[in-house]
Amino acid sequence: MANGVVVAESGKGKYQQEVHIGQHHLLADEPASMGGDDSGPAPFDFLLTALGACTAMTLRMYAERKGLALRQVSVALQHEKIAIDGIPRDRIGRQITLDGDLSAAERQRLLEIAEKCPLHRTLSQPLVIESCLTAPP
Repeated sequence: MANGVVVAESGKGKYQQEVHIGQHHLLADEPASMGGDDSGPAPFDFLLTALGACTAMTLRMYAERKGLALRQVSVALQHEKIAIDGIPRDRIGRQITLDGDLSAAERQRLLEIAEKCPLHRTLSQPLVIESCLTAPP
C-alpha cells in the first residue's frame, strides 16, 4: 500500500487487529461491550486520534511560522451518531484548548487554521475510497 499501513487480524482475539505503520506496531480492537477484548483502540478512536493529532500539529506549525506565543495545544474529540432531518449522520465534536499569551484575534485565527488541517479538509468533503481484492501471499 502506498503509505505503508497494513492492518491484519492477529488471531489473538475475536476482533483484535495488528496495525503496522512503517516502523510502528499497534493493536486495534473493539471494546468488550461490542464483543472485543478491548486490547487496543477501536477504529473510531484511531480516526479521532488522527484528526486530533493533525489539528494540534497544524496549529503548532502555524504558531511557529507566525511567532505566536502558543505554549500548548490540546484537542479533545468525541464521536456520536445523530439524526439531521431524520437522516443518520456521524458527528465529531472537537474542543481545542490553546494555552499561551494570545490575543482574541490570534485565538480566532488559530481556530480558522484548525479548520484547514489536512485531515479536517479530507473528512469534510466527499471522500473516494477504492477497494480491491488481492490473493494472500
